[in-house]
Amino acid sequence: MTPLPTWINTVLTAFKPLFSNRVWQHTQILIIGAILAPGKRTITSVLRIMGLSFETHFQNYHRVLNRAVWSNLKASRILLGLLITAFVPTGPLILGLDDTIERRKGTKIAAKGIYRDPVRSSQSHFVKTSGLRWLCLMLLVPVPFASRVWALPFMTVLAASERYNREQGKPHRKLTDWARVMLRTVQRWFPERQLVVVADSAYAVIDWLASLQKLSVPITVITRLRLDAALYAPIGERKSGQKGRPGVKGMRLPTLGAGLENPETVWTRIRVLNWYGQGDRAVEISSQTAVWYHKGIQPVNIRWVLIRDPDGKFKSQALLCTDLTLEPTLILEWFVLRWCVEVTFEESRAHLGVESQRQWSGLAIARTTPVLFGLFSVVALLGQQRWKQVGFSVRQAAWYEKGLPTFSDALAEVRRELWVGSSFVTCSGGQDVLKVPRVWVERLTDALCYAA
Repeated sequence: MTPLPTWINTVLTAFKPLFSNRVWQHTQILIIGAILAPGKRTITSVLRIMGLSFETHFQNYHRVLNRAVWSNLKASRILLGLLITAFVPTGPLILGLDDTIERRKGTKIAAKGIYRDPVRSSQSHFVKTSGLRWLCLMLLVPVPFASRVWALPFMTVLAASERYNREQGKPHRKLTDWARVMLRTVQRWFPERQLVVVADSAYAVIDWLASLQKLSVPITVITRLRLDAALYAPIGERKSGQKGRPGVKGMRLPTLGAGLENPETVWTRIRVLNWYGQGDRAVEISSQTAVWYHKGIQPVNIRWVLIRDPDGKFKSQALLCTDLTLEPTLILEWFVLRWCVEVTFEESRAHLGVESQRQWSGLAIARTTPVLFGLFSVVALLGQQRWKQVGFSVRQAAWYEKGLPTFSDALAEVRRELWVGSSFVTCSGGQDVLKVPRVWVERLTDALCYAA
């Protein structure tokens, strides 16, 4: 393979210690090919784009995923370290947590289950789909060249279906169980950094929140809260000589839904930047601390934030935060960043071929999707390296004025440098002409003709 530009090689070589020398040669080709290939990200499409259509030992590339010895977890740690160094060297780590369904069918996809399809379903229409459920942890950071916050995946775990675990004789782990393990792992990697997790209402689970709050270094969680949640006042001080078991909660408080209707509720008007990708929006908030309790479950201390739109354009909602000292405005600003997670899922499907892979081996399945999500973060790192060196322009058109680069622009810039910087040979004589090797033209033509 042609030597890679230094700014690309600097990022990729960080992963070299995970592989043997022979496997690393094949791994480099797979990474570069996955960046260059349009459409499906199968091993064959990667080999074609790299000019290896007639490689007789093509099985060696399949073995990188289904047989070679290397660790997804160690790769996640290296990737997170690169992201922290490049984008957020100081301050708290804001993490986005969410799950997504990779639609897969077939008897050989053993870990699949039947789930609600979040894309095709609505409040009045329920659609089920067969597939694999992935739990993804992303770093929410401002990307300098894009001038906005991106959600950069660094750890993705396959949450196998309950049926599969039962057939394998394994205990079933819920999404919250996997999430707890993932967050504790990140905390062990970077114990000096504060972790703040933003998630949707699926993670508003009392015992899960309490388990993270009881750690020696608590992990802060921000998520949605039901308007009818049972909230109580904190327990008062125990009186001298009082008998019986100590209480866990005080008197019952009115629900948040009742607070919306109460004319005595005190509201504060604030302006939130980039409200779900729709620009700045003025909202009104009210906040207090409380104990969230359900019979038989360890209670959790929370700060709730009630949000309403003075213009009445969206439904009122509530958030909870397990750090009682955080300002309500900051809680809302951090939670709104969760929208970037959905953008990353969509961009990964549109530009990196997630759901287009076709591995049947259990080990290959468990590795390929996390690698493709991780490739999103690798492209962001490469785009940042390129932007720091020479910058890059945004693709424009007469009918579409685009001010800031998106992920597709970063991916195009990396591809352009890989194609042009590594394949063209400059013509002598000072003419504005480039000699193009025939092999390169044939590969590019094949890629364009079969592009999705």
